[in-house]
Amino acid sequence: MFGLIGHSTSFEEARSKARSLGFEEYADGDLDMWCSAPPQLVERVSVTSPTGQTIEGAYIDSVFVPEMLRRFKTAKRKVIKAMELAQKSGIDITALGGFTSIIFEDFNLLKEERVSATALDWQRFTTGNTHTAWVICRQVVENAPKLGIDLASAKVAVVGASGDIGSACCRWLQRSGVGELLLVARRPQPLIDLQASLGSGRILALEDALAEANVVVWVASLPQGLSIDASRLPKPCLMVDGGYPKNLDNKVVSDDVHVIKGGIVEFWQDIGWQMMEVADMAKPQRQMFACFAEAMILDFEARHTNFSWGRNNISLESMDWVGEASLRHGFRALGLELAPPPIPGTVLSAV
Repeated sequence: MFGLIGHSTSFEEARSKARSLGFEEYADGDLDMWCSAPPQLVERVSVTSPTGQTIEGAYIDSVFVPEMLRRFKTAKRKVIKAMELAQKSGIDITALGGFTSIIFEDFNLLKEERVSATALDWQRFTTGNTHTAWVICRQVVENAPKLGIDLASAKVAVVGASGDIGSACCRWLQRSGVGELLLVARRPQPLIDLQASLGSGRILALEDALAEANVVVWVASLPQGLSIDASRLPKPCLMVDGGYPKNLDNKVVSDDVHVIKGGIVEFWQDIGWQMMEVADMAKPQRQMFACFAEAMILDFEARHTNFSWGRNNISLESMDWVGEASLRHGFRALGLELAPPPIPGTVLSAV
């Protein structure tokens, strides 16, 4: 059995969802009440692979909202209590989604070995970062050629390169033979260490990298005040928005800059669930975060272990394995939907 731990994208959205699910006391509560509210197992679902195998799963809302990020103890408690609920519910492998994964890594929750009377079994949990990294790389190699970008000579900037997902993407893209990697991150020393481990790649400031990059992989949260001058970007330019929340498309407005929601997959058939209705998915019955799909893949493969765990531990071998399993069980990376070119000799007219 697989589990997914998620949360709403905002306090107001969370209250609206609570009302739709019949949790009136949550819908009417203020932020302080939500800070003290326990996690909820809100949905159970069955998922069938193209192989014919069916697995059972559950979605747990951590009752966390981004407005709680400044409250260190609250954010930490929300994630730990949701993990405790997943374990008590008998779930074999659970993926941490959205900010729950970020909180787990940044606050080093591995130190929290016990919640109340429950000893947490870390083997039951995964961040889903390995599958997310593979999907983002897949989105690059599948969609860049659609724009006429030759990856063998292209400059690919990875923003957030020294992070868990970013460093994995760098290693995978380097192996695939991209022209040049441009490494961007906030802290210089981890970038220097990454460059040394890769044996290649140029470290650049964000503005300088954007001015050169044919492809930009964003795996860092975007600063609120960030503005991007589309006129300075190479044309065409592919941007894969792998950060959270996904709002890069609001920062760039240009016909020559194409933005993909990174780390999103589409399942081969509809799933009878409600959980993705509030996640801004174009096809909520089929599309989901790749980190969630990792838990499903691990359950399909009966590999109930913390597959993605700790910083910078993602190997190329694990990316290859999860990628092959992802395709086998009916997941595909979200891609560009470009209008077909006009047929020679025809005239297009507005109706």
